[in-house]
Amino acid sequence: MVELYGNHRSRRDLAAHAGSLSQFAGVRLMTLGDGVERGVRMLEFRSGTGLRFTVLVDRCLDIADCDYRGMSIGWHSAAGFKNPALHDAEGEGGLGWLRSASGLLVTCGLDQMLFMNEEPGDHYVYGPRESISHPLHGRVGMIPARLTGYGEHWSGDEMTLWCEGIVSQGAVFGEHLELTRRIEISAGTNDIRIADRVVNRGFYRTPHMYLYHVNVGHPVLAEGSRYVAPIADVVWAGHAGEDYRRQGVGYRTMPAPQTGFHEQVWQHEMAVDAVGEVPVMLVNDHLEIAFEVINRKDQFPCNYQWQNFHAGQYAIGMEPSTNHVRGRAFATERGELIRLEHGDERRYDVTFRILSGRDDIAREETRIRAIAAQPEEDYPVPSGNHRPIEGR
Repeated sequence: MVELYGNHRSRRDLAAHAGSLSQFAGVRLMTLGDGVERGVRMLEFRSGTGLRFTVLVDRCLDIADCDYRGMSIGWHSAAGFKNPALHDAEGEGGLGWLRSASGLLVTCGLDQMLFMNEEPGDHYVYGPRESISHPLHGRVGMIPARLTGYGEHWSGDEMTLWCEGIVSQGAVFGEHLELTRRIEISAGTNDIRIADRVVNRGFYRTPHMYLYHVNVGHPVLAEGSRYVAPIADVVWAGHAGEDYRRQGVGYRTMPAPQTGFHEQVWQHEMAVDAVGEVPVMLVNDHLEIAFEVINRKDQFPCNYQWQNFHAGQYAIGMEPSTNHVRGRAFATERGELIRLEHGDERRYDVTFRILSGRDDIAREETRIRAIAAQPEEDYPVPSGNHRPIEGR
């Protein structure tokens, strides 16, 4: 049964109340038509609870808009949901990503994440390619998907909204990695489920790095919003040192937008629940709404917290990652960089959940704190303990 409008409804009952089930929930394909977004295909999902989100087919099947009962959740940057034809990954010394980043989810990979990197290119066996340059957060986020399907699927009286597509990142004398992504939500719920499969389709032994840049904006992010997570250890802070407190912003409680704010990044070592999952939540007590990211630690050993509170860019990032925040060279030195042979694959699963109401939020916060009690101080001293990542 689908739970809508306070009642459990059968498929027959819903059909009796409208000529089309799209009156209540559904998925539809549309194309954006103006400005830098012109020509971008987009799937709009409505789950029937007041949750609406859009999936950018032409940008890696990433999630752009996300709003719940009129309250925006996903971050909209000044860059807009730019057509990938206008994107220059190599621009500005590899910082071109900053001119396209926007939305609730921006996928980073498939062979690079974090800051720019240059390394020897001999593993691609092409003499003129002596080195390989990797731009900020890789290239996959601006590659259009081949849409393989979307729609509504009924199983008895249960309806699932879904889409699926394939994103291919390839080059001659270079990597050939393929991402298959499926996004689902059950009608009548607020849980967005993403299942990714990354496969090496090429015949070079190819590096692989992966990160979900999950970005929450106003009004869920607001002065007083709280970061809640099962933090066992604060590993690293990019702004730690003599000026750790200079901006007056810790990791637990969010400020209002500021001018002249410099981004802050933490890496947290997260504890897991009984099934190996890590729940991380941003809570707005005033609006009684929370946004939660749930990932598997065996897939994403690392978790970052990104704070960009500069006026006009106001956002917080909740970022599960395959590798430590210190980047590709660090991963290579420690033998932790994933390398995929032909046919090798990695799978990634994440759930985005919207919680509404004081009681539901309190229950989930109690559950998270039972996994691990996060530090009570706003400026915990980073341990520097980057734990070994197994199975690379």
